[in-house]
Amino acid sequence: MKDDAEESNNLDDEDRIQKDKPKKIIPIATPPKTPVATSMDIESDLRGRTLQTYLFMMKNAKPVGVRELQRSLGLSSPSVAYHHLEKLERMGLVEKDQYGEYSLVKNVDVSVLQAFTHIGRLLVPRFTFYAMFFTTLLAGYLIIYRGDSNVFAVIFGGLGSAFAWYETLRTWKKKPF
Repeated sequence: MKDDAEESNNLDDEDRIQKDKPKKIIPIATPPKTPVATSMDIESDLRGRTLQTYLFMMKNAKPVGVRELQRSLGLSSPSVAYHHLEKLERMGLVEKDQYGEYSLVKNVDVSVLQAFTHIGRLLVPRFTFYAMFFTTLLAGYLIIYRGDSNVFAVIFGGLGSAFAWYETLRTWKKKPF
């Protein structure tokens, strides 16, 4: 009997030791995150109607629904609009909110858009700034040196201004939006 009592005391001691030991934490496998698209992936996937969808969302600062996108871009069905929105979401460019509307999360410089810059919601050709710069310099020079202006300076300013405005208009005509 004594042995049984000692054995039960030993078991109680072992239970107490087990309780005092820190428990082993087993990590739970987390679901894999959706892969973030690289700039090369975005470059290859962002074209056609998907690019039009992206540009439409850039112009509209507010969240866009599937039906609104379908009507605005003249798509054949809501499922086509949904496809392009989901494609943009997989690329990490848009995000779906609790109401089922999509909003732009990230702006990217795609090669098609590299000739343009953002001013608020507008996309403006980059050459516009050079054109304004040369035109302003030429006008300032002509105002300051009214009658005593150098012919070569006027020709240089005029050619620089004309070239910059030509490139601005040429870029604007090729715009993808």
